[in-house]
Amino acid sequence: MNSTARKNALFRAVRKGRRYEQVAEQIQSLVAKGVLKPGDRLPSERELAAQFGVGRSSLRDAIRTLEVMGIVESRHGAGNVIRDLDSDALVVPLASALLRKREMVAELLEVRMMIEPAVAARAAKNATREEIARLEEILERQSEKVRRGEPTIAEDSEFHAALMHAARNTVVLRVMDVLMDLLRDSRARSLQSPGRLQKSYEGHLRILRAIRKRDGAAAEAAVRRHLNEVQAIVMRQL
Repeated sequence: MNSTARKNALFRAVRKGRRYEQVAEQIQSLVAKGVLKPGDRLPSERELAAQFGVGRSSLRDAIRTLEVMGIVESRHGAGNVIRDLDSDALVVPLASALLRKREMVAELLEVRMMIEPAVAARAAKNATREEIARLEEILERQSEKVRRGEPTIAEDSEFHAALMHAARNTVVLRVMDVLMDLLRDSRARSLQSPGRLQKSYEGHLRILRAIRKRDGAAAEAAVRRHLNEVQAIVMRQL
């Protein structure tokens, strides 16, 4: 594999949103890790746009952002090149980006805490036998995966989605779909923490038991406890 191909393999397509910021942060992170070194030439604008899955305008905005930070410079005949950085030029922007991410995740988790306990209380009153059976089936699969030490992000997502459906509120369901998508990465990382798979399963089991008993207060308390455990792990990782 030649050097251009190796560089192309470094970059991942970005999600919807402020894409140029995600592109800039990804390149910045590779520089911080030493994967991209001073003097390294970035792939062409066309190649980078294709690798990141963004338009040329987003790519150019990202490069301009990196130029302002002092991480990249445009050299005649050589294209965009990684600069030889001093520590402040690299660490300060990275610390700022991490702080923004921590603050955003903290606020998203707060929104979950505002909504989900009330949703669980409502689900305890409204869930049909079929919906309770669906929650039980999800937890059976989750239990098997926990026993084998396998990732349970799919079952975690399914359980919370099924809980939302049982609450019978389409607006809340749509809001939570967006919220859970925004938290997808942090949730996936938290489930990789030692002991987290078992804790997640036990938290879900407490919620299900309360819903079976039609005990709204117990369901609300179980979700609150579950989210507090999640929040502690996620914020510790960030």
